Amino acid sequence: MDNRSEVIRQRLAALRFRLEQVIHAWTVEDYWSLLGFYVEILPVIVPSERCTIFVIELGTERICSIIGTGLQKIRIEPPKDKSIAGRVITTGMPIIANDLDKTYGYHTEVDSRTGFVTRNMVCAPIKSLTGHGVTGAIQVLNRKDKEGFSSEDLARINEVAGFVSLSIESILLNQEILKISGELSREVERIHTGYFRETPFIAESLPMKGVLEQIRLARATPVNVVIQGENDIGKELIARMIHEESNRRDQPFLPVNCALTPEALLEAEFFGYERGAVPGAEWGRRGVFEEAQGGTLFLDEVSEMPMSFQPKFLRAIQDGTGHRLGGSRPIRYDFRIVSTTTKNLKAEVDAGRFREDLFFRLCPMEIRVPPLRERKGDILSMAAVFLEEVSRRFQKKVAGFSPEVLQLIDSYGWPGNIGQLRQEIERMVVLTPEGKPVGLESCSRELIESSAGSIKVGSN
Repeated sequence: MDNRSEVIRQRLAALRFRLEQVIHAWTVEDYWSLLGFYVEILPVIVPSERCTIFVIELGTERICSIIGTGLQKIRIEPPKDKSIAGRVITTGMPIIANDLDKTYGYHTEVDSRTGFVTRNMVCAPIKSLTGHGVTGAIQVLNRKDKEGFSSEDLARINEVAGFVSLSIESILLNQEILKISGELSREVERIHTGYFRETPFIAESLPMKGVLEQIRLARATPVNVVIQGENDIGKELIARMIHEESNRRDQPFLPVNCALTPEALLEAEFFGYERGAVPGAEWGRRGVFEEAQGGTLFLDEVSEMPMSFQPKFLRAIQDGTGHRLGGSRPIRYDFRIVSTTTKNLKAEVDAGRFREDLFFRLCPMEIRVPPLRERKGDILSMAAVFLEEVSRRFQKKVAGFSPEVLQLIDSYGWPGNIGQLRQEIERMVVLTPEGKPVGLESCSRELIESSAGSIKVGSN
């Protein structure tokens, strides 16, 4: 019995693996081809002249044809409340209309756009397989060899409608992702006009909604803030958001990278200097403490500030005054400090690499930004925004992501965070043919191998 159970388990595992391969092999183009097949085969199964598939257009609730016999590029938009397709989609109930003149007030005349004559029709709803109501309708027109359509004809069309639903939902999902991409991109453009446009701030995941709430609290008060997290997760963007939403928004936002400023130049960089106070100084210069007056001083990688300079920095922000190198005139300072760090600042204090009193001055409020791998609800939205932005920048049309690529993007750990995701999207746009969806062949080897062999592709 145990051996038999093991055999069954192995067979189930093999079948599950094959099923995943089949699912991953399908693309949006495959679903469009399948719809074309249904449009061709239905008039054969139910002897009739033609067939049209309608869907509800995303965001507008308008009804439009997406494929049909002899339509080519013609788009039909029947009114929702004055058409049979509209009634079927609205009510979710099929309609057999064999007497159009008497029952529905339609006339059997030639359509000026298509050249078709409609004598009778049957229309069945396309119902979502995932519980999202009616997504469209199948309309079959002009029954052959009979006076009109029968209930048996409707039963066959209803059966096909169930199969069509899978293709429709897959296509609509891809369209919705592209639509959201555009909306998010425009929203990011609006919020961040003038700064940091290349990095969107997306907070759809639960962890990032918590960060957004902390940002709202921080912007309402003049408290100093430390933003902690890994590289390339948008810490500077958050610092700029705090500044732009505060009452200091009309004053400077002054960034200083503590890791890149040479230790010997730190005092001159922050305090400034008078003429002749430092070698080669033919003119005096204001330091960042003065330049940030009334605004926000942004300290990037504050944990890298040398211990030798920390007492002078602390004294200046405690007293709110200082003077330039070589000068004696006291200068009053008024700025807010927002800092970022990739390290745990408290742990740096405990290790003796950062002053505890400076820590308490800088960190009355701490915002921890989670890495991309902990923001699963944000990754696909961010990828969609990047896809539109990169496509626009490269002047290249790409028809969204294939379902298997979406799965890879969503499941990958992104150790390089936002920068790595952007670089991957740039690669995808470059390698994807014009007008085609991004497929596995356009992905990097690192992304492909992250699937642990569950998706098979050719070599990159």
